[in-house]
Amino acid sequence: MVHSPTKSLTLAEFLKLPETKPACEYINGQVIQKPMPQGKHSKLQGKLITGINDVAEAQKIALAFPELRCTFGGRSIIPDVAVFAWERIPLDASGDVANVFETHPDWTIEILSPEQSQTKVTGNILHCLKYGTSLGWLLDPDEKSVLVYPPKQQPILLQEEDEILPVPDLVKNFQLTVGQLFGWLKL
Repeated sequence: MVHSPTKSLTLAEFLKLPETKPACEYINGQVIQKPMPQGKHSKLQGKLITGINDVAEAQKIALAFPELRCTFGGRSIIPDVAVFAWERIPLDASGDVANVFETHPDWTIEILSPEQSQTKVTGNILHCLKYGTSLGWLLDPDEKSVLVYPPKQQPILLQEEDEILPVPDLVKNFQLTVGQLFGWLKL
């Protein structure tokens, strides 16, 4: 269900709505439905989550989450991959991972889908950086490129196969080149 742009909701009203498939995000008073993930998107997302968690989870350094709703700074967004430093993962009263994350991820990764607006996705990455995220990636599977968004710096475009993708310090043991990343799309 995509909300009509003629009447905007408050964030509180949006958060009371039932979840949809695909999920909706709340951006600048509007409800915007994310596109349904397709093959390339799903493959890259799964490999990134597994790779990051293989390096960071056992040592309790960080945890990568797929499609996790993060509500902060007046928006409710769902990065394709949201990575949280271990000590920043919200917990419920019993010490389990909380269902509600009312904070920014430490690292946000977005994978552009064919029908998705690059401007909207970039806006979400910039919003995360504004509120404390230490790094953003925007992957374009069709162009086989990655736009890297460091905080308070100009974005970096990486397209060469041997270029090493920068990662946040908290997962510095996770190393990946552009070629390795998009090589995951081959069977």
